[in-house]
Amino acid sequence: MSACMRDITHKSITLRTASAVGILFCSAETIALIREDKLPKGNLFDVARASGFLGAKQTPQLLPHCHPVTIDGMDIQFEFLDPVLHANLFGEEVVRCCGIVIRGEARSIGRTGIEMEVLVAISVAALEIYDMLKPVDSHLEIGHIRLLEKRGGKSDREQYGATPPTCAVLVCSDSTAAGTREDKSGRVAVGMLEAVRAQVLHYIVVPDDKTRIQQQIIEWVREDIQFIFTTGGTGLGPRDHTVAAVKEILERDAEGIAEAMRVYGQMRTPMAMMSRGVAGSIGKTLIVTLPGSSDGVRESLEAILPAVFHARKMMEGGRH
Repeated sequence: MSACMRDITHKSITLRTASAVGILFCSAETIALIREDKLPKGNLFDVARASGFLGAKQTPQLLPHCHPVTIDGMDIQFEFLDPVLHANLFGEEVVRCCGIVIRGEARSIGRTGIEMEVLVAISVAALEIYDMLKPVDSHLEIGHIRLLEKRGGKSDREQYGATPPTCAVLVCSDSTAAGTREDKSGRVAVGMLEAVRAQVLHYIVVPDDKTRIQQQIIEWVREDIQFIFTTGGTGLGPRDHTVAAVKEILERDAEGIAEAMRVYGQMRTPMAMMSRGVAGSIGKTLIVTLPGSSDGVRESLEAILPAVFHARKMMEGGRH
């Protein structure tokens, strides 16, 4: 049986955060020794915190399928288990015990989450406390290590798609409209939109003709389709008219969306710099022009989905 590390090249680089908690259970007498700084191995929490940091940095070496991530910030705090302070974290039976609560938080800007690093940090810090307390306490126990929260990447998708947006896909291609070429890019767009719970109400193929493109977009705007994605016509060819057609009817530009797609694509192929794709709004409809290749569509949508759906709220007068 063979296994490989999961491919994360399709993921966007975003801020990732995670927080976790754990407990080292010990006796009341041990807590008293800690408070009075009478432990035989000296200062407890500074060493445990440093051990947690070191453990977090070693996570990819300990867990084979964990990708190396940059730990841009990490904090580990220690508290004596308290029935009032920790009632929201643990059950009544747990908070009646004696022990040390270990909390950890971490931040990273990258393609994958940092939750495993913070969980390893909590675990190693707990083991370090265990090692330092074992000369004075023979009934130590580590438990209740769990993730409290993670944010960034897939974890944030729900805020953008609470209400499934309505979408339309317009394939702009002379050869596809003539029936001499099968459409693939539009189908990729439909599949990716549906995968993030969008409702694709229309999928139409038209020639790369300015008038036809504009007429179809205006028709969908009047229907109050929330998001329109075109494919094709974003290159430098003599029949690439889509960008000009869309630009003429846009009421407001959304240059950041087009730049996000180009930057994401540029990390994968230098050809992305030749895309003239644009994005902008007409009324409360957002129009985004995508390349004509399947890979170009896939990479462009990976760069902006599902966050681009937040544009509807903004166009309706909502805040960022």
